Amino acid sequence: MAPPCFLSTVAVVLVLAVAATSTDGAFGCSASDRAALLAFKSALSEPYLGIFSSWTGDACCSRWYGVSCDPTTGRVADISLRGESEDPILAGSGRSGGLMSGRISPEVCRLDRLATLILADWKHISGPIPPCLTSLPFLRILDLVGNRLTGTIPADIGRLSRLAVLNVADNQISGHIPASLPALSSLMHLDLSNNQISGPIPHDFGNLRMLSRALLGRNRISGTIPASVGYMTRLADLDLAENRISGEIPATLGSMPVLSSLYLDSNRLTGQIPAALLRSRGLGILNLSRNGIEGEIPDVFGSRSYYTALDLSHNRLRGSVPKTLVTAAYVGHLDLSHNHLCGPIPAGSPFDHLEAASFTNNDCLCGGPLPVCK
Repeated sequence: MAPPCFLSTVAVVLVLAVAATSTDGAFGCSASDRAALLAFKSALSEPYLGIFSSWTGDACCSRWYGVSCDPTTGRVADISLRGESEDPILAGSGRSGGLMSGRISPEVCRLDRLATLILADWKHISGPIPPCLTSLPFLRILDLVGNRLTGTIPADIGRLSRLAVLNVADNQISGHIPASLPALSSLMHLDLSNNQISGPIPHDFGNLRMLSRALLGRNRISGTIPASVGYMTRLADLDLAENRISGEIPATLGSMPVLSSLYLDSNRLTGQIPAALLRSRGLGILNLSRNGIEGEIPDVFGSRSYYTALDLSHNRLRGSVPKTLVTAAYVGHLDLSHNHLCGPIPAGSPFDHLEAASFTNNDCLCGGPLPVCK
């Protein structure tokens, strides 16, 4: 199950881009910025939509598609090129998506007032992320999602003290999460999902105190979940699904004040479910399926428990189905299948609307949607 977009990347990008720059300027950019833009363009090829057909003449700030400048300095501040249907040039062409190939030229780093670099969902842009991007002191948005980028995340990414959005999801990026990443003191949205990233999560990941979304699912990340994550007071969505993470679930995750979705499924987690995690008042989606979690399910649900999805399937859980689940304000999807649970399924909501598939392949559960207890 993919995490819901409570605060989409696009929304964050738009807010920050509007705040940072003007989208229209009736003037040309500097000669050096124009040369850097043309070098950036020369490394890319887009044969169908004419994305770069407007990139002629001197009026870089007002006439070049996807380029905007700071009206105060006249310097290029934003490059925003999206190969998806929401982009006006795609909507007008009737195409559902664009196709651009080539690489990201390091010449883009000559745009030393750049605040936004969006080169997203073009499918065929390859090569590495230019390491020199970390030398851009005003960069706030780096969105390179949906390409074929390879190599590693620049080791000194932590130098970008203003960076608020880092999205390199859906590429072929490898290597470790840089040790410097937790130094991104302004980071609000981090998406590294669907890559080939390996190694551990930095132990001081919790230093990202402004972070609201951390999406690291579908990689090859190993090691344990750092205890420091539990002290991230603004983190609402954490996705570590489909990795190689081991060890126990830190109990501190249950005390995170705004955590609303937590995906830890398809890892190698062991130990027991922290009672504080199930007792968490704000948590609405919890997926711990397909791990090696043991022990009993803590019977700690109450009137403030509100789960749109609770998936504990494919573990080694024992004992009975928690009786306090009937006191929960709401439980939508519940999956306790493929464990070692036993005994009668409690009567009443939410059990009266669940199907047998939610409870199959346990040791001796009975009642509810399953056969009557003997």
